[in-house]
Amino acid sequence: MYQARFHARSAAARLLAFTFAATSSVAAAGDEPAEPPYARQLPEVRSGPPAFAFNGKDLAGFYTYLHDHRHEDPDGVFRVRDGVLVVSGREFGGISTRDEYANYHLVVEWRWGGKTWPPREGNARDSGILLHAVGPDDASGGHWMESVECQIIEGGTGDLLMVGGRSKPRLTCEVRTGPDGQPYFDKGSKPVTRDSGRFNWWGRDPEWKDVLGFRGARDVEKPLGEWNRLEVVCDGSTITNILNGRVVNVGTNSSHTRGKITFQSEGAEIHFRKIEIRPLLR
Repeated sequence: MYQARFHARSAAARLLAFTFAATSSVAAAGDEPAEPPYARQLPEVRSGPPAFAFNGKDLAGFYTYLHDHRHEDPDGVFRVRDGVLVVSGREFGGISTRDEYANYHLVVEWRWGGKTWPPREGNARDSGILLHAVGPDDASGGHWMESVECQIIEGGTGDLLMVGGRSKPRLTCEVRTGPDGQPYFDKGSKPVTRDSGRFNWWGRDPEWKDVLGFRGARDVEKPLGEWNRLEVVCDGSTITNILNGRVVNVGTNSSHTRGKITFQSEGAEIHFRKIEIRPLLR
C-alpha cells in the first residue's frame, strides 16, 4: 500500500513535502535485490495547490488530437464517465493541457481498462505521459508532440523515452547495462546522455515481452484493474518518476524543461481519476 509522505507545512499555502536521503547502491546485472535502497529515497519537494486539476466532469483545460481525426473525436476516444477520464485507446493520439508548465509536481492516479485495439490488441497495454511537449501536435508519428515521455506500459511504467519532432530531446540518466544490452536506471552508475531511445526503469524485466498482460518479477505497477499512483517531479532539467511510492527513474540535464502535458491513447483502454499539476515552491 502506498503511503504518502506529504505533510502540510502551512495550512494557508497547503504545502506538501517528502523527504530524500541521497545514497546509492549499485548492483551487478543479474544480481539485483528485489528493490534497490534508492527506490524509497524520495526527492525533497515543496509544492503548492494545483495550478491545474482534472475536474471529474468534463475536459475543461484539455484539448484532444488524434491521428486520423485531428481535433475531432467522433468515436469518443476521450470521455468522462462517473468522475473518471476514460481513454479508449481506439485511435492513436492524446489529450493535452492547453497551457504549458515548468517546475511542477504532477500527480496522476490511473488504472488499465480491459479493452485493447488493433494494431496492439495482443500486445502489452500501452500509454504514456508526454512531458515538456512542444511544437506541432503531429510531430511524431502523426499524432504526438516532441517531448520527453514518462512511459506507461505493462512491465515498463516509469521508463523515460525521447520523442523526437523538429529537434531531438536530450536526457541524461545514470544507468547500468542489462543482460539484454539496454540501459537500466541505477543511481550511482555511469551517466549516459541520449537523444533517442529509452532509459528503462530499474526493475524492468530484461526478459520483457510485448505481450498482453505481461508482468515482471519486480514490477511496482499494480495488476490490471487496480489503481496506481504515478508522480512526476519536473524540477528544472531533472525529471523524477515515482510509481506507487517508489522512485523508478530519474533523468537529468533535460534539453526540454517547459511545455504541455499529454496523456496518450495508444491501443489500450486506460482510466484517470486524478490529474493534478502542482507548482514547485522555492
